[in-house]
Amino acid sequence: MAACIGSKWSMAVSRSLLGNLSSNNLGSLGKPQDLTSLGYNGLFFQQLRTFIQMRTKLKVVDNSGAKWVRCIQALKGRKGARLGDTIIASVQEAQPRGKVKKGEVVYGVVVRAAMQRGRCDGSEVKFDDNAVVLVNKQGEPIGTRVFGPVPHELRKKKHLKILTLAEHIA
Repeated sequence: MAACIGSKWSMAVSRSLLGNLSSNNLGSLGKPQDLTSLGYNGLFFQQLRTFIQMRTKLKVVDNSGAKWVRCIQALKGRKGARLGDTIIASVQEAQPRGKVKKGEVVYGVVVRAAMQRGRCDGSEVKFDDNAVVLVNKQGEPIGTRVFGPVPHELRKKKHLKILTLAEHIA
């Protein structure tokens, strides 16, 4: 979804590869009004950031052995999961000698989400990626370390054990 147009040269090359290079478009690459007439409304298109829903791929940020998981279901019956919510996921990629194996169905707590969330003081928090910490059915983490920043909103969701394992609280 996110796309940016690098330079006038890359636009000319992409148009010549597409075969849409005519005399009126070639000489007028530098004018912004000509870019909008070609269908480019801006130089950057903003990526749509939504809830973590079914089939969302998430990075695992603990040392449980899994690298990537795919969300099967967001618990709590809403349309998706946000920071601190519990999900059911399937392990897509795992390390060879880890605690979890590829194909296992596990529970996880969302610790980083690309969708922004407002805080009480008026600020908003959002991360570059979607990340999860794997937990068991009782809500205790499977791994013994948590990598990267973890928001302090997890304290309200009663995930204190994840906060104690985290190396940085945002």
